[in-house]
Amino acid sequence: MSNHKQLSTSLIMGPEYANLYGNVHGGEIMKIMDNTAGAAAAHFVRGHVVTARVDEIQFLRPVHMGDFVTCTGQVAYVGRTSIEIYLTVDVENLLVQDSSARALEAFFTLVAIGADGRPTPVPAYTPETEQEKALHEHVRLRREFYETRREEAKAHLR
Repeated sequence: MSNHKQLSTSLIMGPEYANLYGNVHGGEIMKIMDNTAGAAAAHFVRGHVVTARVDEIQFLRPVHMGDFVTCTGQVAYVGRTSIEIYLTVDVENLLVQDSSARALEAFFTLVAIGADGRPTPVPAYTPETEQEKALHEHVRLRREFYETRREEAKAHLR
């Protein structure tokens, strides 16, 4: 993709992803999400990244064996060395017309890693569309909340 801000992967859910009842394991979907987040972040920074945090996973509907799954990762926020990727997982029964629906959403934070194995600065990101700006603001506010919570926890332990 030319804008380096979004990347999608798609798979048909085979029996290797499901339990005996045909339901796809949540961990399998999370693995697909982690791979997509890593690819989207690496694509954005054009370098190596590692997952540092998984946040706000919301399972909205089940995924079944035979479903066509599309996982899309979109750059939502960029820090000094980290990239937050907003992930969506859409599921479709290929035998039923107009059956596509959102199955999961989540935020993954990845850190860019340099040749020395240490965090390295990432390119700047400026949201352009209204949707990108709203997503960026959501992540910024959430990050402020977590930072405040972390500081309060540190103070409480002293």
